[in-house]
Amino acid sequence: MGWGKRPATYEDIEALPPGWVGEIIDDELWAFPRPSRRNAWAAMVLGAKLGNAFSHGPGGPGGWWILNEPEVHLGRQVLVPDRAGWRRQRAPGLLDRDDPFFDLAPDWVCEVLSPSTAALDRGRKLAIYHQEGVGHAWLVDPRAHTLEVYGRGEKGWRLIAHHGGEETVRAEPFDAEPLELRLLWAPKSTPAPGP
Repeated sequence: MGWGKRPATYEDIEALPPGWVGEIIDDELWAFPRPSRRNAWAAMVLGAKLGNAFSHGPGGPGGWWILNEPEVHLGRQVLVPDRAGWRRQRAPGLLDRDDPFFDLAPDWVCEVLSPSTAALDRGRKLAIYHQEGVGHAWLVDPRAHTLEVYGRGEKGWRLIAHHGGEETVRAEPFDAEPLELRLLWAPKSTPAPGP
């Protein structure tokens, strides 16, 4: 932050134009428009697949709260991961309060990378997630068709796996169920069916 600039506040987030996502990282306001179509597709499919198996669907392993773009307040930091999950055993009453934010660090975060957010997601945000005790982080790149899976190490993140293309994978901490990566990538245009 430059000399003479005041630290960002929550009021700065509230003053953003409709449809913008704001985060406060190290006292700086970071603001981005809504995600691109590819990012929205990847995040939606990922949320549906993990939610069905681990959060609310019948027949899956369960045990998680999986949320879409939760606003997470960690001290002075205000972060909005694309997806986040808390183990129900660690946070049984996570949804009991009716606040519009969470003040407990997730157990898992996922950032869907875009050209405008990739450096921040890979850098400062991952560092804060590690500092706050998040156990796993995923970076999904819908343009490169890749999934990077990170686990918390003592001094930083360790790359557990790098997947890509149309693989079917078992990725920590959700390795109890297979995930077909091809479903995350926006489908190619197809002609509309006839009359």
